[in-house]
Amino acid sequence: MYETLADSRPAAAAPLTLRAMPAYHLTTFGCQMNEHDSERMKGMLESLGYQEADSRTEADLILFNTCSIREKADERFIAHLQEAKGVKRRSPETVIGVGGCWAQSVKDEVFQRFPYVDVAFGPGQVHKLAEFLNSDSLSAQGYFEFEGFTGELPAKRARDFQGWVQISVGCNMKCSYCIVPSTRGREVSRDPQSLVDEVTRLAEDGVSEVTLLGQNVNSYGRDLPKETRITFAELLARIDAIDGIERIRYTSPHPKDMREDVILAHAQLPSLCEHIHLPLQSGSSPILKAMRRTYTRERYMDRVAMIREHVPDCGLTTDIIVGFPGETEADFEQTLEVVEEVGYDQAFTFIYSPRRETDAAELPNQVPHEVGVARMERLVEAVQRRAHERAQRFVGRSLEVLIEGESRTDPGRLRGRSRHNKVVNFNGLGSAGERVMVDITGATSQTLTGEMSLVARATG
Repeated sequence: MYETLADSRPAAAAPLTLRAMPAYHLTTFGCQMNEHDSERMKGMLESLGYQEADSRTEADLILFNTCSIREKADERFIAHLQEAKGVKRRSPETVIGVGGCWAQSVKDEVFQRFPYVDVAFGPGQVHKLAEFLNSDSLSAQGYFEFEGFTGELPAKRARDFQGWVQISVGCNMKCSYCIVPSTRGREVSRDPQSLVDEVTRLAEDGVSEVTLLGQNVNSYGRDLPKETRITFAELLARIDAIDGIERIRYTSPHPKDMREDVILAHAQLPSLCEHIHLPLQSGSSPILKAMRRTYTRERYMDRVAMIREHVPDCGLTTDIIVGFPGETEADFEQTLEVVEEVGYDQAFTFIYSPRRETDAAELPNQVPHEVGVARMERLVEAVQRRAHERAQRFVGRSLEVLIEGESRTDPGRLRGRSRHNKVVNFNGLGSAGERVMVDITGATSQTLTGEMSLVARATG
């Protein structure tokens, strides 16, 4: 099933045709799930005979995979879309496509607001792009119903040795500030055997690190038929048992569902990395209630204590929002208290911005932007100071590092990532995809530095 918006927009002046050996250019905004979906778009397009272009001006097909979580993401995307409009003005045969959460959120008006867009599709309709491109007439179409998982499409991976694996889509939570449930729908889990089969194929293709993706990964499986239902911890164990997989990561869990079996898996499964991303959002229980996060500060800190007990060296990262409607200075101080107590290895911090179709946008006591900015500055200082202190535990140790390429600040050095999800810049010789041992000599809040160990290669 799909929804066509032809009757809500001006009719196309004439059918569009693509040149021989067409090229595409794809720009991705937003989260890891969008990165995953973009890899599937590229794989699907190349299976249709498209090749990737270096710039939009060289492309027959200009694609955007959009995000709508924050207002700035919308603004950035629209600026890029206006540039694509200019390309189409100069080359009218160019096709412009818009996919992802933003397209889903404005599905009833996308062609009216942007009549030069030829195809729009939601996160559950990526495969419809192929149907559109193979149709006899490329008159504008919109596809917005959920029909399947993008993880079942072919992929063009950014790195040969790393793979994204979509274990579920959608979200059953009703956080008052979040637009995801209206753009990605209710939570749907993929069949566990299909996931094991996919990861097995990735391993056979040379992938050694997989990242499992879902809006709430640790509620995985609850919607599956009884005969195939397994927990997230059981899924982790099945993937750990696959030959060739040396590292497993996942994002993002929800604190309400972070249970002891998953935490114990980090201590017991050899390939499950010592890193957990545990979104806080606020350290104030009243604000968490207003956000409809379904846990309290006390419940959250209990989860942190359990992680520290079973996996003492675990890298712990988080998300925090400041300036949520009704947040007082006392509420914000409680967030700072949690940051000081936990000592996160990293935090993704955001100033609240109202999103359409969310209850939080209608709440009273909206916090002035300048107050949010001032609180953000104080929060970032606390996060970075504690992250710097926490990072010192690595100095003098030898860590396993998966090489990702050259250092971004010094091409003469290598860059990789530890199992704790810390970026490591180091001196040595090696190729992307190799696991090596690095003696850590320095640490900042963001990165580690070091020298390749005399016992350089890690053993799996």
